[in-house]
Order: sequence, then structure tokens, then C-alpha cells
Amino acid sequence: MRHPTAIIHPGAKLADDVEVGAYSIIGEHVEVGAGTVIGPHVVIGGHTRIGVNNHIFQFSSLGEIPQDKKYAGEPTRLEIGDNNIIREFCTFNLGTEQDGGMTRVGNDNWIMAYVHLAHDCQVGNHTIFANNAQLAGHVLVDDYAILGGFTVVHQFVQIGAHVITGMGTILLQDLPPYVTASGNPAAPHGINSEGLKRRGLNSSAIMAIKRAYKSLYKSGLSLEAAKSLIESQAEEHPELNLLAEFLARSERGIIR
Repeated sequence: MRHPTAIIHPGAKLADDVEVGAYSIIGEHVEVGAGTVIGPHVVIGGHTRIGVNNHIFQFSSLGEIPQDKKYAGEPTRLEIGDNNIIREFCTFNLGTEQDGGMTRVGNDNWIMAYVHLAHDCQVGNHTIFANNAQLAGHVLVDDYAILGGFTVVHQFVQIGAHVITGMGTILLQDLPPYVTASGNPAAPHGINSEGLKRRGLNSSAIMAIKRAYKSLYKSGLSLEAAKSLIESQAEEHPELNLLAEFLARSERGIIR
């Protein structure tokens, strides 16, 4: 279950059935829940808490200090939920005191090789990060988002639920829920219809989302006017509340 070459600090708290592969290093302030598998050559440090039934593949580095010159050794944290797949060479950094001191990953996420989550990122549930997706600091990713390979996200950008990005997408501004985006810089290309069908949304809901997309991107309305129109549309179609709330909280502006 735990390879004799693994180095596990006596202060680390690992459930009895946690597997640790060869040459992995587990630090003093690490907690790992039941059923989690840690592959060979993995380094987990910092104040890091990992939930149950995760699989962390070889050569990943989790809980290392932030890549932030302001960081001065504060006991900030990384929290990873349950049932996540974290593939090879991923790097998840601790948070910073400038933003709550926490980097967080939710549950049931599929995170492929070479993904970087910088300090203070907040990732929801059921997301997919393809190979080499890269998040700068303070990025928020909502549930069911799919980031294509080599998607690069600027710091403080927010990514809405149910979106999908194409390979090589550069996100410099917020990406609203349901939207498909690609390019450098990213541009909108309709809604993620196929993803919404797979998640059980009916045709009426998908049509309402398409109308809201047209209000936002095809009507010629100002952003404020489009926001007001979508809020009124949400009175009849509650699935649009997700979009209306996102637009209300966006600070960097949305891709347009």
C-alpha cells in the first residue's frame, strides 16, 4: 500500500487505506482521505487537505508555495475534494493572504496532464481540464466547465458553468455560462448545446439559452441593456438565472 521508498512525515494524516507510490514525498501538514491513490514520484506539501477516492498520478506537485513575490511563508492552504482524477505533472499551489489564503478544487473533476492551478484559484465540481490548461492566480471556474488543451486563463478571470473552450484559447476576460469560446484572444462561438443535452436540459431550456446568447452577442444591444433583457427572460426560464447572476458579478468584463 505504501512503498518503502516513499517519505511520509510522521505528522501527516493519511487514512489507513491510502496508497503511496515509490519515491513520493508527503509533508507534515498534509491530510489525505480514504480510498485515495498517490502514485510514484508525487510531492505533496504545505497545509494541504485531500478528500476521499482521489487518484493522483506520478510527478504531480501539490501544495507548493505560490508563485507570488508577496508570499512570505504564511500558512495558507490547498483543499482538494473527493473523486478527482489528477494526471501526470500537475501543479496546484497554495493560496495567499491577499485572497482568503485558499486554493480549492471541488469534487469529481477530471484534470489531465500538465495542468497548473495558481494560487487562490477556485475550481468547482465536474469540470474537465484538458492537457496543459493553465490558470493564473485568483481564477474562478464554475461547475461543469470544460477547458480545451492549452487553454490559458489570465488572473482574476471568472469562467461560468457549462462552458467549453477550444484548444489554444486565451481568456483575458470573463467567460459567461453556457458559452463556447476559442481563439487568441477568446471570442464567443455559440452555446455548448451538446454538453447541455448530455446534462439533461430539455429543448425548451436550450432554446431559452440560445435566445439569451443572441441577446448578449447578436442583438447589437449594449451590455447593460442585454443584462436587463436576460434578467427579464429569466423570469420565465429559471436556467437563465445562472447567466444573469454571472453577468451581475463580473468585474473584468466578458468576452464579446
